[in-house]
Amino acid sequence: MRKNILPVAAMEKLLKKAGAPRVSQSGKDALRNVLEEYAEKIGKRAVEFSRHSGRKTIKAADIKLASRE
Repeated sequence: MRKNILPVAAMEKLLKKAGAPRVSQSGKDALRNVLEEYAEKIGKRAVEFSRHSGRKTIKAADIKLASRE
């Protein structure tokens, strides 16, 4: 079983900011899972870009480039 990183409370804040009057626990959990999967994909691509540039440090430009694909 995978351990989640993002807090559930942050998911509720995001959904309420988007206009949801109420949010179920399953809705918060689903959003958290989707966001974590997407963030992991972006992170892996950003690591590839930084390594290709000969760096160990991931920069904002790596993240921005990785999120475009």
